[in-house]
Amino acid sequence: MVNKEKYRAIIAELNPTKTTLVAVSKLKPAEDVKALYDLGQKDFGENYVQELVEKQAQLPSDIRWHFIGHLQSNKVKYIAPFVHLIHGVDSFGLLKEINKQAAKHNKVIPCLLQIHIAEEETKYGLDEKEAIELMEMFTAQQTQLANVRIDGLMGMASFSEDEEKVRAEFRNLKALFHILKQSYFLASDQFNTLSMGMSGDYNLAIEEGSTLVRIGSLLFGNR
Repeated sequence: MVNKEKYRAIIAELNPTKTTLVAVSKLKPAEDVKALYDLGQKDFGENYVQELVEKQAQLPSDIRWHFIGHLQSNKVKYIAPFVHLIHGVDSFGLLKEINKQAAKHNKVIPCLLQIHIAEEETKYGLDEKEAIELMEMFTAQQTQLANVRIDGLMGMASFSEDEEKVRAEFRNLKALFHILKQSYFLASDQFNTLSMGMSGDYNLAIEEGSTLVRIGSLLFGNR
């Protein structure tokens, strides 16, 4: 069940900073997505390839679909025809596969590099050194990677009640964002997305410079 009042309240909060809302609709039925779409929401995030493909076929064609889960290289081909933004690029190999599949559709697929900023153990996300190494490889091979674009960074803070800890992790991500912007995108305006903040910490993320928040449970209820 969609919480329409909460949606309107969040949009009102995000408008002053022009922060983009991605409504995370994983494990929710297509009719819930449509209910939010009818209120004006266009950006939706999904974590599972099969579910995303099924919903994309059922719902309006002007929805901007974000893939926000861990993406395996062998699944890229299924979402390449329509995906708006891939949030979780955590290896150069995945970036090359996205480029390969995008080329088949004669399109450019925008991506975000996933950075590991939380203290919790996770398999996914680059550290600062790995992010710089990936950018070096990308820059060196940019002519062969014309069908993929790096638009910014994504990171998830620790699941913690400690606001200062969460803020510090967001600040670390923003600092890396500026380092990469200065080093690799100074002459370009494409590297402009900083995706951080979810249902529990989006207010802090916005205060720390997020340009895009991913909110699910506040809008759709618990899964």
